[in-house]
Amino acid sequence: MNQNKLVEKYIKLIGTGSFLPGKPITIHEVDNYLGELTEAPKKIQKWLHRMKSLMNEMLEVEYYHFAIDPETREFTEDNITMSVKAANSALEEAGLKATDIDLIVYGSAHQDQMPTASVRIQEALGIEQCGEISIHANCTSAYKALLVASDFLKLGRYKNALVISSGMSSSELRAEYYNQAIVKKEELFLRYFLSDGAGALVLQATDKKENGLFVEETYMESIGGKKPSAMMNKRPAYWMNPKEEFELGYHHLAQMFNDQLRTHFHDEDGSVFLKGLKRMLNKYPINLNELKYFQVNFPSKHISELIMDECDELGINRNTLYTKMSTMGYAGPPMALISIDKIRKEEKLYAGDIILSFVTEVSKFMQAGYILRYY
Repeated sequence: MNQNKLVEKYIKLIGTGSFLPGKPITIHEVDNYLGELTEAPKKIQKWLHRMKSLMNEMLEVEYYHFAIDPETREFTEDNITMSVKAANSALEEAGLKATDIDLIVYGSAHQDQMPTASVRIQEALGIEQCGEISIHANCTSAYKALLVASDFLKLGRYKNALVISSGMSSSELRAEYYNQAIVKKEELFLRYFLSDGAGALVLQATDKKENGLFVEETYMESIGGKKPSAMMNKRPAYWMNPKEEFELGYHHLAQMFNDQLRTHFHDEDGSVFLKGLKRMLNKYPINLNELKYFQVNFPSKHISELIMDECDELGINRNTLYTKMSTMGYAGPPMALISIDKIRKEEKLYAGDIILSFVTEVSKFMQAGYILRYY
């Protein structure tokens, strides 16, 4: 008989935390923080001015957060410091010390630093020894961090896990980041809806489902094997000479939009989002009458409303839509964890209530989701 056989556990969220840097600012203040592109071609500058007005109307975002001092325009935080602040908040609520954590799983859009973020967070929290993983998969990374951590805990491999995600979008959107002489429209499209922030969850393996919010299921897939990337930089899969990279603009983050994005997001039989959500719900069926919040991470109120129109066929009540983008901008991957924190601290959950979340990212059409239930 195998004495080391793993016994499946239940996964309880015992603490959540989030951190939004700086004071909330409006879209009219964004350029004060990110800087004007005064060296870009005049045509681009005029287009950017028009796009700013259009984004203001389309997104309906009231406030943004940037980890930038508006006077010096230097960074006030980074991905590690924001992660640690969100993690400390979650740990305090959970009633645990950092040293009680035996697994850290960190998710971010992408990362080039060495050592990786998870061990930097470990060091900053003062944890001498623990398991750790860093995941970089654009807006699915926080979901995948939750998936990996909850699966490891279910198997009994660890007891207490810290799931963290952070995003420093401003670092790729500041005027100084660009080679302005060659900047393109699709490389500036993101300046007026991306924001900075971090979120964290403390998960604990338990033997019973009672008195709290539990991770029921997690899901991930990639359906971009035959679709071109709609969000990317041009860096190759090796290190370039930094001067050459800047001169070529390979470091610029670009997002395709308008017809290009619509073409690949919408198939003849529905959006990739809807079809992916159907696959998830077919694999992990739930009673949609028990759905309290349908939390989606789209950086546009307009897109979210279109998605809700599609989800009518699934029987998802549009009144369950939950999004915090209007009050904080779109922080990218951490939005999923920040939203869980906001729900737990600002809303009332009752026994049987379900939180469903699903996301489509467009760098290569990776998708992910989770189902939480309150007991």
